[in-house]
Amino acid sequence: MQRITALFSAALLATGLMASTANAQQAQDPAQDPMATQQAAPAQDFSDQQLQQFADASQEIAVISQEYTQRLQEAGDESAQQEVRAEANDRMIEVVEDSGLDVDTFNAIGQSIQQDPEMMQRVQEMASQS
Repeated sequence: MQRITALFSAALLATGLMASTANAQQAQDPAQDPMATQQAAPAQDFSDQQLQQFADASQEIAVISQEYTQRLQEAGDESAQQEVRAEANDRMIEVVEDSGLDVDTFNAIGQSIQQDPEMMQRVQEMASQS
């Protein structure tokens, strides 16, 4: 159970990385606060297929996150760290898209499971069966 929780923690960290990179790539609009958007996001209903895709992608992202965390610690300067972050982000986005989800849906599920213990339990069960 700790392993699954660790996987989701890493995946949620990764979604934060993807979200921050995506927001940084968009035009800077001070009126649009991404944190306010995330907190105001309404609870959504996701299909079992989407939750399974999230669980599968989360497990792969956890592995990527561990790999790139080590590389980030070994990176010398800020420029090298930025390159590592960008590469990790690209790989995580690829994993999410290969799972059949788009990044926005993946992030929405990640936010929902943080607020809904029952949904978290369902996704954990799906991950343990994969």
